[in-house]
Amino acid sequence: MKRNIVIAAVTAAALIGGGTATALATTGDDQGSARQAANTRLSDDDGRDDQDGADAQDDRDDDAARAASADVTASEAIASALKHTPGTAVSAELDDEDDRAKVVWKVDVLSGDNSWHSVRIDPSNGKVLGSHADDEDDTAQVRAALKGSSVTAEEAAKAAAGKGTVTSVDLDEDGKNKSWEAETHKSGGAKQDWKIDLGTGKVTADHSDDQD
Repeated sequence: MKRNIVIAAVTAAALIGGGTATALATTGDDQGSARQAANTRLSDDDGRDDQDGADAQDDRDDDAARAASADVTASEAIASALKHTPGTAVSAELDDEDDRAKVVWKVDVLSGDNSWHSVRIDPSNGKVLGSHADDEDDTAQVRAALKGSSVTAEEAAKAAAGKGTVTSVDLDEDGKNKSWEAETHKSGGAKQDWKIDLGTGKVTADHSDDQD
């Protein structure tokens, strides 16, 4: 109905003067273009949202696949790394090996001489695949955070294992409340972050990243 009214208006204007008719016709075209552009933008936004959701789901699927592929637990990987390289385990993570599809445990060890070592552990049998020296600049912070603590990374991993399959353990040496941090996965890909008290080994949910 509206389309017929516009056509009638344009026709009447054409009888009066061609210039006015042209202006009206152009205005109609501009409105149509604006509507088309708006629809295109909405479509693009929907596409981006869908893609973001797909990427997030892919990440969850990858994490779940890594967790399911490991026969060796985080605590066992840490124990194997410390047997190879004595010192203090500061972190352990189940992750893709650089430039390879293979998943390995990567355990960071701070030795007694304050040198850092990254030890790679086979998640299928616990064997050491290799190690190399690392350069870290937070040695003093790590030492200070662990001073007087009674819970090791291995013990933190065991404590967090009651919440699901542990895929990473890391020392949070920043801030006032220093603790071990662990990430667990359950069947179906559900992920949860935890804090483990350095003195008691108590496990509590970590909500610091919920907003992100």
